[in-house]
Amino acid sequence: MNFSSSKKHIKIDNRRLSYIDIGTGPVLLFGHSYLWDSQMWAPQIECLSQHYRCIVPELWGHGETDALPESTHSLRHISAQMLELMDALSVDCFSIIGLSVGAMWGAELALLAPTRVKTLVMMNSFIGYEPEVARAKYYTMLDVINSQQAVPAELIEQIAPLYFCKDAKNKHPELYANFVKSLQNLDADRIESIFRLGKIIFGRRDTMDDIENLTLPCLIMTGVEDTVRPVLESYLMHDAIDGSEFINIPNAGHISSLEEPEFVNNQLMNFLGKHLK
Repeated sequence: MNFSSSKKHIKIDNRRLSYIDIGTGPVLLFGHSYLWDSQMWAPQIECLSQHYRCIVPELWGHGETDALPESTHSLRHISAQMLELMDALSVDCFSIIGLSVGAMWGAELALLAPTRVKTLVMMNSFIGYEPEVARAKYYTMLDVINSQQAVPAELIEQIAPLYFCKDAKNKHPELYANFVKSLQNLDADRIESIFRLGKIIFGRRDTMDDIENLTLPCLIMTGVEDTVRPVLESYLMHDAIDGSEFINIPNAGHISSLEEPEFVNNQLMNFLGKHLK
C-alpha cells in the first residue's frame, strides 16, 4: 500500500511538512508514532479513505518532513502547527486519530480548537506526565543516540521490542525487521530532530490537568501487550474523560495499527459511523 501519489508538502514555520491527502468526506487528521511515519497508518488509510478524507502528516524529522523548527519546544507548539495545516487546507471541522505521540498532540489540538475537533481517537497513548523511571530511561537512550549520531546496535535491541507484542519477531517478522532496518538506516541529519522531539515527548506537560475540557466523543484503544503505554494508563484516561469509550486491542503491542489492522479498522469504522454523519 503506497500512497506516494497522494503525498503533498506545505511550508510551516519555514520548514517543509509532508502529508498524505486522500479520499473525500468528513476529514480525519492522523498522528503517527515517534520513530515511524505515515505508512504506519496504511491499513487504516486504505479502509477509511473509502468514506472519509484522510490527512496524514509526517512529524518533524520523520518520513519526508524537514527537521524540527527551532521555535518548536512542546506538544502544544506541534498541535498549533497541525492546526495551521488544517487552516491552509481550508478544513474547518475534523476528527483526530492519533497513536502514541500522535494522540498526545491530538489531545492538545482538541483542547486548542474545541469547536473544530469533532471526535478524538487516542491509541496506545497517555496524556499525563511520563512516569519518572521511564522518562529517565528514555532520556538516557536519547543521550546515547545524540552522542553517537546514530542508533547503536545494542540500543536497537532494546528499542525495537518496545513497539510490538510479545514474540513479534516470529508473529510479525517482516514488520519487526523493517523497523529494525529503519533504525539502523536513520540519517545522521535527522538525529537532532529525533533527539529534541524525544525530549519534548517524554518531558511533556501533564495534559490530564485539563482533561475535564475534553468533552467531545473520545475513543481510547490500547494493545493489551503494550509495555510502553500499558493498559492501566488508558484506564486512567477513560475514567477521567466523561463518556469516553475504551477498547482493548487483542494480541497487539504499541503499533497496534499494523499488528491488528482489521480489528482496529472495524473499531474505527464503528466509532466514526456513530459520531460523524
